[in-house]
Amino acid sequence: MNAFATTGSDAHPYLRAATAGLRHHARTTAAPADRVHLDTLHAHLTAAHQLLDRLADVTRPPHPAAGRLLATAHLQLWQATNAVHDAFHTVPPTDGPREPCMPERLPEGPPVLTICQRHLATGHAIRRKTTPADLHASTCAI
Repeated sequence: MNAFATTGSDAHPYLRAATAGLRHHARTTAAPADRVHLDTLHAHLTAAHQLLDRLADVTRPPHPAAGRLLATAHLQLWQATNAVHDAFHTVPPTDGPREPCMPERLPEGPPVLTICQRHLATGHAIRRKTTPADLHASTCAI
């Protein structure tokens, strides 16, 4: 047996820890969303997006129906990630004037630079596997 194989309750400890962190934050957050929260949430959604992409790719050959469902979840998670990115640019910064997202030029410094770079990279990855009609649909057909 593989020394790194996990079973039962010790399987996927990092995913369980991330889930616990999100649950704790959801229970304890009382203030409106600020740019720091939205940037961190965007990073989390982007990582989940990459995980769903990988799971859909490796699940599709042996289980086509499950792979399609994961691909649908992948697309819907992109739509949520896109909405969080838009919300980031809607919330006023605490240290200066609001700066819109301008893909034709890089914004000045973090966190705007960080979230926009992450968002552009994730957008590029999903556009390689998705049609424009799918990206703009409000619901995804299974």
